[in-house]
Amino acid sequence: MRITRVFSALSVTLLTLGLAAGPAAADSSPSASPSGDDSAPTQAGTSFRTAAEVEQGQTATASGSTGDYFYWSFPADAEQRPTVKATVKLQETHGAQTWQIDVYDGLRRRQACQYGAQTRAAGPGASSVELTCVLRTVRAWSETWANDPLPGTYYIRLTAVGVTTADLGLPVSAEVRADSKDMGGAAAVDGSLAEPLVPGIAVTSQKDDDGDKDSSDSAVLSAIEPEDGWSSGWWSDRWVWTAVGGVLAALAGIGGYALTRGSGRPSRVPPGA
Repeated sequence: MRITRVFSALSVTLLTLGLAAGPAAADSSPSASPSGDDSAPTQAGTSFRTAAEVEQGQTATASGSTGDYFYWSFPADAEQRPTVKATVKLQETHGAQTWQIDVYDGLRRRQACQYGAQTRAAGPGASSVELTCVLRTVRAWSETWANDPLPGTYYIRLTAVGVTTADLGLPVSAEVRADSKDMGGAAAVDGSLAEPLVPGIAVTSQKDDDGDKDSSDSAVLSAIEPEDGWSSGWWSDRWVWTAVGGVLAALAGIGGYALTRGSGRPSRVPPGA
């Protein structure tokens, strides 16, 4: 009877913990798209400083000429694995072209693509070319000498790296989209940045015209951030599974004690002993 009660309590506890861990497991799905793309940029920047800001899940568009540099920026937080996709629509008449997409972090360090067609060639007369770059999982913290992707702003640069002189200046249009997959506690690390790598420029304090007081201000080069804010890497679903492991260990100890302690009655001493 005692054993039955122990295993009944164990079953109820496992069911409760499974329901609690359900939302954490659901977070591993790709990030949802916003309700609309009305706020998506329709122009691209020409440098890091003028990069057009785009949220994850939005499809940004831009028009320009072959040979131009197209720049966009988007936010990526810890435990996310960003995927950047770009589509370049070409003119009907053109020669062979090669297009490339590069992704840089907030320190303007070029980040390697895990997989995807980062560079593709478009044959003569091709109507479009599609590029993809799947980055490594963003870490909440890293050594200073490492080149790991860290939370903050990421820059997308799209350009033609191989084009004939005759095709330079031909009009093209581009579409870019950045999405992320939440990798969960498997990508968690013991540490976090004090602040995300969001570039800004500080304006030194200056006296006003009257000279009575100092005025200070700061111009932020990138004001975008994830929809739910920066997580700073302190929470992950591994906390849930750590708690589950602790509870299971405690229940296993209670069950083992109940099975091995016996009835508690003193052993019968044989007569004449």
